[in-house]
Amino acid sequence: MHGLGNDFVVFDCTREPLELSAEQSRAIADRRFGVGCDQILLVEPARDAQTDFYYRIFNADGSEVEQCGNGARCFARFVRLKGLTDKTVIDVGTAKGPIQLTIRDDEQVEVNMGAPRLAPSELPFNADAQAITYSLDVNNQSVEINAVSMGNPHAVLVVDDVTTAEVETLGPAIESHAAFPRRVNVGFMAIQSSSEINLRVYERGSGETLACGTGACAAVVGGRLRGLLDEAVTVHLPGGDLSIRWQGDGEPVWMTGPATHVFDGTLSL
Repeated sequence: MHGLGNDFVVFDCTREPLELSAEQSRAIADRRFGVGCDQILLVEPARDAQTDFYYRIFNADGSEVEQCGNGARCFARFVRLKGLTDKTVIDVGTAKGPIQLTIRDDEQVEVNMGAPRLAPSELPFNADAQAITYSLDVNNQSVEINAVSMGNPHAVLVVDDVTTAEVETLGPAIESHAAFPRRVNVGFMAIQSSSEINLRVYERGSGETLACGTGACAAVVGGRLRGLLDEAVTVHLPGGDLSIRWQGDGEPVWMTGPATHVFDGTLSL
């Protein structure tokens, strides 16, 4: 499956449990010797009575992460396609708490991503105190970032043009910066207007992807905190567009976009 080109191998673990080793995850994600994907999604039985399923995500390098917005939309389409539920509003447990997925009549999926977390300890991010922006020394330069958790950590930079942004060099340098003890996703945002941005994201453990749902949410939150963006924003990613809405402090971020089924297969582990 894919969400705007951010692609996934999805396993149905509702009937039989599956534990993937890091080596197995890397082999599956390998685009030459495996299936090939940015991330692996596991659809598991609910762990409490308030949710319908549980959602786990593994990066291409085998590391498990807390959240993935594009994957969440694919998760919703998957459980419907496989007949695991007939609900159009699906409550899903994650490592960082529940999220709610809504399949609309046009087959777009709307996700309540929850309220962003801005305290440095929530990412985690080493900072003396919470602020709107932070200065980070990296690659012999100082860059200004927002630090936002959408259930997973994000550093957001404002750039003039995403096509010339230093994604290939600054991305991995910030991802593994000592200020982020669990590493971080890095977003490069160019503001076109108060309701429209361009975005590229270097994802923790996967490298640059064609789209990142949580990255789009974090970018809009960062832009809103800086006073640069409206409540509703269209985010242009290399793989396509997402619609993001955030009313402000304490409110959830809403993400709407497509999720596409590509093929089914059988894999021997």
